[in-house]
Amino acid sequence: MENIGYSLDIIFQYPPDLLGLLTEVLPRLCKTKKDLLLFFQGAGVSHGLLSPYEALLKTKRESFKKHIVTQEILKKLNELGERSLRKRRELLKRVTEFQDFSVCWEPDQAPARGLVAQIRELVNVKDSFTRINLEREYERKQRLAEETRKAEVLRKRQQEFQEIKQGFFALFGEPNPYKRGKAVEAVLNRYFKYCGISVSEAITLKGDAGSGIIEQIDGVVQIRGQLFLVEVKWEQEALGRDKVASHLVRVFSRGLAGGIFISYSDYSAPAILDCKEALRDKVIILCKLDEFFHALEREMDLIKILHDKIDAAVIHKNPLLSPTL
Repeated sequence: MENIGYSLDIIFQYPPDLLGLLTEVLPRLCKTKKDLLLFFQGAGVSHGLLSPYEALLKTKRESFKKHIVTQEILKKLNELGERSLRKRRELLKRVTEFQDFSVCWEPDQAPARGLVAQIRELVNVKDSFTRINLEREYERKQRLAEETRKAEVLRKRQQEFQEIKQGFFALFGEPNPYKRGKAVEAVLNRYFKYCGISVSEAITLKGDAGSGIIEQIDGVVQIRGQLFLVEVKWEQEALGRDKVASHLVRVFSRGLAGGIFISYSDYSAPAILDCKEALRDKVIILCKLDEFFHALEREMDLIKILHDKIDAAVIHKNPLLSPTL
């Protein structure tokens, strides 16, 4: 026997076709008038609902018509709606699971078998529709949840984008060089992460006890599987050889690392030449801070910009490729 529990959980009333079939089959399944009331009682129908018919059976037995009583009781159960859901479900379960038709009057046995078969088929069809509707509703909720999740991800990404832009704008209004230096490192790291570039925060290396800080790296990013040490400078004058040299030393002291300079100001010709010569052994690229700002403002692909700069450094020995902005 197939499970019939699906549609009944959400149908608060017997539909007319099912109500008609039940009205026809119950008097045939129950051989006597007393059996009919016991069938309803076994399904959990309350004494309060059945008592008028029990009284009728005792006082005016000839007025107790099984079809009429069945129709009236089913109608009352239907009118109770959700409150009688369990009773109606149990009643239907008892009908669909009915097997021994020999207990019926002989003329009723064949019609009873046919009616029970029709009810089983009808219930199974309704269950199928219900399962389909439940599946559709589940899929709809899944789609809605996924759309909501995507919308929330987009909202957070847009919020992050605006906060990074505001962070860039705020740099130009910070008069304190130390605070501005820390702020530019933070906003660039945040921008790298936003663009999907693996990045670590500033790294400080200390020597033996008492020797203090011996090396500081503004950040480390990973591009095309290679690690690049990042140095950020905010100077008013063009960045000279002395400013570039210290970072080149850090890069050369690490076997597989490359180097990225990001400067607010231009680079001096000697500094550019030193970096070009370093390209024999290391991948070094020179960037301007305004390149990042314009890329952000125009929502350009930062990863592609950096890839192009790396290609220019490796292939053409040009550490200072200016991207088309």
